[in-house]
Amino acid sequence: MMKTLQPAQDYRSNAKDSLHQDIVRYYDESYWDYRTSWLNPDNLAIHYGYWDRTTRSHSDALVNMNRTLAEAAEIQPGARVLDAGCGVGGSAIWLGERLGAHVTGITLSASQARLAERNARRRGVNNLVDFQVMDFCHTSFPDRSFDVIWGIESVCHALDKREFLAEAFRLLRPGGLLVCADGYARKARYSAAEWRHIEICLNGWQIPNLSRPEEFQQSLRDTGFTGIRFTDATSNIMPSARRLRRIALWTYPMQKVMAWLRLRTAAQSGNFYTAMHQFHIFNEGLACYGIVVAEKPEVGSDA
Repeated sequence: MMKTLQPAQDYRSNAKDSLHQDIVRYYDESYWDYRTSWLNPDNLAIHYGYWDRTTRSHSDALVNMNRTLAEAAEIQPGARVLDAGCGVGGSAIWLGERLGAHVTGITLSASQARLAERNARRRGVNNLVDFQVMDFCHTSFPDRSFDVIWGIESVCHALDKREFLAEAFRLLRPGGLLVCADGYARKARYSAAEWRHIEICLNGWQIPNLSRPEEFQQSLRDTGFTGIRFTDATSNIMPSARRLRRIALWTYPMQKVMAWLRLRTAAQSGNFYTAMHQFHIFNEGLACYGIVVAEKPEVGSDA
């Protein structure tokens, strides 16, 4: 039996509450996993990172993703940036420290916002960055508030990606740029065996659906964006995908015992099994990882 992906559909089979509540629960309850096996106080990154010929370590790759996207978005000192899905503040703090950008980070999780604020104070950039609890599809910011809209592995959580793009377009000044790095579906139809890997990842990371690159680019065009560039960066995240799978394999006995003792929540266990299966969806060509840059035109660009 084939599974066909449609836009704006929730394909998770383990939804407990609303999508937003499930996303918050996932990030809040899985933060310990990220803190102990993935991020560190320097990078504060909850994403795959970006490996190239200059990358020497996992932590370097996490920081390198910031550098790659900042160069793609041509971020200059003083730029106004919205970090849409800011996590615990890693990218926002880096942009403030390294580039002198003014960054507002938004997240659905009040716990993440508090951690991000604490991290910014510790790093001495709380004068350049701030964090708020807000839905990036429906913000309270005025039109044309930002020079750059930035999203790393966050847009995938939107039920309807077109809603996010419409809000990003409204918030950008004319000539402003959208830059995002995320996972995408390679095709629209999947066999039952292929879908098993996809569904485990959607459930574990509370992602309602995946867009295909061509579908996402068409949505950008329909919204009014121009100068759209899609770069397939799957090879640049594969070392991290392998690392994540290795961590899951090494800790599998601990996961089983702790789950049996009810010391792991459903969200934490889902995160664990996704760590095993995410490698397959990239390695077997079921999904890809892409970096997208798009511009709000200078002329005729009123939202």
